[in-house]
Amino acid sequence: MKRLLTLSLAALLAAGLTACGAAEERGDLSAKPVLYLYPEEETEVTVTLDFDGTLTSTYPDYGDGWTVTARPDGTLTDPETGRTYYCLFWEGVTDTEYDFSTGFCVAGEDTAAFLEDALDRLGLTEREADEFIIYWLPRMESNAYNLVSFQSEAYTDSAELTIDPAPDTVIRVFMAWKGLDQPEKITPQELTAVERNGFTVVEWGGAEVG
Repeated sequence: MKRLLTLSLAALLAAGLTACGAAEERGDLSAKPVLYLYPEEETEVTVTLDFDGTLTSTYPDYGDGWTVTARPDGTLTDPETGRTYYCLFWEGVTDTEYDFSTGFCVAGEDTAAFLEDALDRLGLTEREADEFIIYWLPRMESNAYNLVSFQSEAYTDSAELTIDPAPDTVIRVFMAWKGLDQPEKITPQELTAVERNGFTVVEWGGAEVG
């Protein structure tokens, strides 16, 4: 059953998301999706997440919902407390089956270089990509190989976002991956970026599949 959450930008924005501990359940943990909001002018924004699974962690605690004031530089402010954040964070467990029909088989030692290139092609800024890599690199680089596939509908249909006011551009980068002892053949995935125009929302996250 889907759990409907109203995530005010102020709520899930963590200033320090380096320790986003949640149940390390291999195979169905959607780990550390974070949202960045970049309106063209200072705007009050509300985010709703319809997640096909169970949330295991959010920051800050969302309660019945959150609203934040977003600025063009991505700074988010809770209008009730005045606390500022740079992104929204959530994590949860789901039975979603991710699509590995296309992707990449990457040697563990090549993970950083691969992610730098892939995230650039998917449209993340260097800062956004750095945060993605800092989180995932320690989990991947010690493996002999990693099978990686960036998800589209398999992810977005299981974690639907509703944002008010509606953004002009939405970029959602979600990486499903699993460690391998030996390389596997896989059809290469085509990676393309959406041009950023107007009010832009960016999300990145991932899941290690057991």
